[in-house]
Amino acid sequence: MMSSPEQPITTAVVTGASRGFGAAIAAALVNRGHRVVGVARSAEALADLRRELGAMFVPTVADATDAETARTLIEHHQPTLLVLNAGATPAVRPVHEQSWESFSRNWQVDTQHAFHWIRAALRHPLAPNSLVVAMSSGAALRGSPLSGGYAGAKAMIRFLASYAADESRRAALAIRFAAVLPQITPATELGAAGVAAYAERQGIDTATFAAALEPLLTPAIVGAEIARLCEDTGNLDEPREYQLTGHGLHALA
Repeated sequence: MMSSPEQPITTAVVTGASRGFGAAIAAALVNRGHRVVGVARSAEALADLRRELGAMFVPTVADATDAETARTLIEHHQPTLLVLNAGATPAVRPVHEQSWESFSRNWQVDTQHAFHWIRAALRHPLAPNSLVVAMSSGAALRGSPLSGGYAGAKAMIRFLASYAADESRRAALAIRFAAVLPQITPATELGAAGVAAYAERQGIDTATFAAALEPLLTPAIVGAEIARLCEDTGNLDEPREYQLTGHGLHALA
């Protein structure tokens, strides 16, 4: 649903917007009338998305893990919505076959990027009633023994959203924070590698493993559910946490 002439156009920033969940979230937000600043390192992929989504999508080639990128883009675009989706594909191998560099990769990318953007959202504060959505992972609840530090990195993102919600309340900033924990899915490049690895570990084929996840979570579902979440005002004083499956968003107790 596009915005009507009476509705002001709001600006969203989506990190990791060039593919997978990020591209789907950007598309869903544009379709609901948001101007979307899409941040990623791939100029070509962002250009493709611009051709698909039109002028309401603003491609921005930048490193989302850089603190200055977060500060500059927030100050320049004054978004009322941040979707922190950027992340690295983990090395898929058991812990004893990881190096420290591979084990810590998701801390250096996923967690570091969430830290810088959340910090910037509080220090150069977003407008009251703005929303920050931090994309974590279902692995934050159950672990992920074949992906090094991935589960811990995603759990820290969940904690960061909670910490930030408390600081927003203490400073009376009225900025909302939500953590979203998507289920593993073969519908993305990252998820497909994980599904294949865990299927092999269990001695079953990937189709059998994936069948246990049905209905499968798809990028289209993620985009629609995140866009719906952005329209839910909710309680400003409480962090919100959700699991995201093929059935949609489910609030964590």
